[in-house]
Amino acid sequence: MSIHLTRRTALALVLATTLAPLGARAENWPARPIRWVVAYPAGGGSDFLARQLAPQLGRQLGQSLVIDNRPGAAGIVGTDNVAKSPADGYTILTGDNGAMVFHEAMYRKIPYAPADLTPVGFMARFPLIVAVNPAAGFTDAKQWLDAIKKNPGRFSYASPGVGSPHHLAMELLKRRTQSFVVHVPYRGTAMAVQDVIAGQVPMMVLDTAAGLPQIRSGKVKALAVMSRKRIAALPDVPTLDELGIEDFEVTAWQGLFVPRGTPAEIVARLSAEMNKAITAPDVKAKLEDFGLEVLPGDGPALAAFIQQETGFWHALIKERKLSAEQ
Repeated sequence: MSIHLTRRTALALVLATTLAPLGARAENWPARPIRWVVAYPAGGGSDFLARQLAPQLGRQLGQSLVIDNRPGAAGIVGTDNVAKSPADGYTILTGDNGAMVFHEAMYRKIPYAPADLTPVGFMARFPLIVAVNPAAGFTDAKQWLDAIKKNPGRFSYASPGVGSPHHLAMELLKRRTQSFVVHVPYRGTAMAVQDVIAGQVPMMVLDTAAGLPQIRSGKVKALAVMSRKRIAALPDVPTLDELGIEDFEVTAWQGLFVPRGTPAEIVARLSAEMNKAITAPDVKAKLEDFGLEVLPGDGPALAAFIQQETGFWHALIKERKLSAEQ
């Protein structure tokens, strides 16, 4: 008996044959350990977040998550590694402002596109703090703000590097206040903080993970926070909004991503489990004690946020002629 297939029937059979193994893989996921790429060195804030979440998330999924630190080029190396990994749910990435928003505008060319990665959801963010050397002569936030506005070019500020959230937060502040403070970029937070403590540079923008220990010890002084509301760790430190700079908020945020093309069922489950893990009471307490603000959310919300952030920051970077390749 001969069988004659219409083009529509043949196409349906091809699709069924192609998609059936994919569905089976999604149903059985995860069947082996998952690699979690952190595009920064061990010991930093991004690494801390992943290592606190991994055991809880692993217990929920029934598989271990192995942290793979791949630092280099301000997070570009690790991010590119994930973008080019198989889209099978066995490679995930901690992505941030730099990798997913800033780098496209700060570099002439990067080896991946943010669209090569699918957002799974928000995880957390580090509030940013304007901090100064206690001996720098700034008595409070208002006096500091008046000083930098009235003395263009007299003061300098340190940052962990060109194109970091800390750098761009200060550039936005300079634009909003019509002030000029000289940027002194470092390769990482540790050296920048040490030079502020030593008085080589009078001020910098610090994230809570790096800043809170130095502030609590009295080595640096917090003048203002760059959040919309005061933060719990520094209840006496005013926001920039309170100083008259309305609607000012910049944070160093962290989200979870997978390679584009990862099955939707896997992305949805990973998102749900990640949100459950990050809000587990013991995990949440450790993250908040470290200075993080837990920020659960799903992939579509993160994608919409990235789109909004990209439009805003790319315009600012272009306007101020900022580049990581000067």
